Amino acid sequence: MKILLTGANGYIGMRLLPQLLSAGHEVICAVRDADRLSIDTETRARVSVVEIDFLKEVPLHKIPKDIAAAYFLIHSMSSSTKDFDEMEATTAKNFNIALKETAVKQVIYLSGIVNEENLSKHLRSRKNVEDILYEGPFSLTVLRAGIIVGSGSSSFEIIRDLCEKLPFMITPKWVLTRTQPIAIRDVIHFLTAVLGNEKTYDDSFDIAGPDVLTYKEMLHQYAQERGFKNWIVTVPVMTPKLSSYWLYFVTSTSYKLALNLVDSMKVEVIAKDRRLEELLHLKPHTYREAIDMAFKKIEQNLVVSSWKDSMVSGRFNKNLEKYIQVPKYGVLCDVQKMSVHDADKVLKRIWSIGGANGWYYGNWLWKIRGFLDKLIGGVGLRRGRTHPDKLFPGDALDFWRVLLADKKGKRLLLFAEMKLPGEAWLEFKIDRDNVLHQTATFRPRGLKGRLYWYTIVPLHYFIFGGMIRNIVKGK
Repeated sequence: MKILLTGANGYIGMRLLPQLLSAGHEVICAVRDADRLSIDTETRARVSVVEIDFLKEVPLHKIPKDIAAAYFLIHSMSSSTKDFDEMEATTAKNFNIALKETAVKQVIYLSGIVNEENLSKHLRSRKNVEDILYEGPFSLTVLRAGIIVGSGSSSFEIIRDLCEKLPFMITPKWVLTRTQPIAIRDVIHFLTAVLGNEKTYDDSFDIAGPDVLTYKEMLHQYAQERGFKNWIVTVPVMTPKLSSYWLYFVTSTSYKLALNLVDSMKVEVIAKDRRLEELLHLKPHTYREAIDMAFKKIEQNLVVSSWKDSMVSGRFNKNLEKYIQVPKYGVLCDVQKMSVHDADKVLKRIWSIGGANGWYYGNWLWKIRGFLDKLIGGVGLRRGRTHPDKLFPGDALDFWRVLLADKKGKRLLLFAEMKLPGEAWLEFKIDRDNVLHQTATFRPRGLKGRLYWYTIVPLHYFIFGGMIRNIVKGK
């Protein structure tokens, strides 16, 4: 079956893609920027990639006419705190128009559980998108999920950060709200099982795990699964804005996502329709099983996707191609060079930089810089990296974004997402003479930018010099 997969480089899309390919389907991946589709060369050779921005009118030639089904996995909650609902409505309308000229029979949409009248803005938007898609020229299957728990999911990473960092928590009263989490593995099972199943056409289904828990109970059960205790005290005085700041500073989430999540956490999300489990003969995993499965993936370095690699996890939301050409004029640079004896080993160290492995020199200085960045609303070092030794264009790497990761060409190029009075690049390249070139480039914004650069030049002398030495020598 020929399938259009929108949101192919998102958290769900990256998990769903290999399952569709293993089932023998022909997949067309629809992404806004083909350069940041984080898949290996073998997988890329098996799919077709089309660049489509559904916020704009879609050219008719972009989508193959003979697609049989499509997945609508587009959302904008993390990109805005004000108009994401309008953006999501626009994408749904343009999606409907774009599919009019195709032979598509079924569209599958992953939405959120809506069982209260006073919904959050996030859930209202999901329901509105659902209503728009029902007007499309196809049969619609809607899967309404609650909190998704899995390695790399925003919900799991927030719970993980809170429990691992704060054994004692003073929390807002929304931690007493009930919800019904579901394992990411079960979400993917449901998404694939309804494909082509006519019994699910033109219908909406709730999908959830078997456990109904408060957020407080989820935090406690996480701690128990990890073998430690935590203490939680709730207070009624923490406003949504204060709650958002609390989540932002303690966890790895962005402020925009934190604000929208807090708004949703006040709403009870419990599945009341379990028809699909009986229809498909699927039995979802418990919350504790979901945690266990997530950590097995983490411990085996098999995390397929992470919300942190989304462009909206930082401030960089433009096309990567625009920044791949590092400017040469009107810039300030720190250039380091060093001969390399074993290029493969050096490349391995370069490809493992950041995250838990650190930056090879002065890690405490990098941590201070990340903390200061977070204080002024930047991304800080909260995101780490998804894979310990793999990098793809578009990946988040601490407070950098990967622009180019060409291992054959022996070049890695990063763009800074920290708060800066200008723009910054960090490049590693091994030339034909086996010389490693490490170049930090800064394009200042006015006098403030130049003052910033010259203020930290002494630190650059130690940090960048020590970094290249340790990369080459393996320390």
